[in-house]
Amino acid sequence: QLQLVESGGGLVQPGGSLRLSCQASGFTLNYYAIGWFRQAPGKEREGLSCISSVKSTIYLDAAKGRFTISRDNAKNTVYLQMNSLKPEDTAVYYCAAERRTKSCTTYSGAYKTWGQGTQVTVSS
Repeated sequence: QLQLVESGGGLVQPGGSLRLSCQASGFTLNYYAIGWFRQAPGKEREGLSCISSVKSTIYLDAAKGRFTISRDNAKNTVYLQMNSLKPEDTAVYYCAAERRTKSCTTYSGAYKTWGQGTQVTVSS
């Protein structure tokens, strides 16, 4: 059974940092692209970033300059390092996997396997 589990969320003050993890079980991430998304209350799910099996990356505007996506295939884990966090970053953050090599997409409809989400709250 393919599963993704996010962790690393929590409460952080504005300007702070968090590192989210997305660990896969039941499959190896080596042949999968991974995307990070978030959904704030009352808003649609928003794409942030993705990383391909060959570690090429895409960042959308909400993530550019502040967030960094990376992967450690040996640990079957993808990370999202988030710096300079703002209150508007408050949301549930999700990772998702798509079997695809050499490229990735931030289009949520392309992803079939999703994690349960981790809450990030940015507040003083």
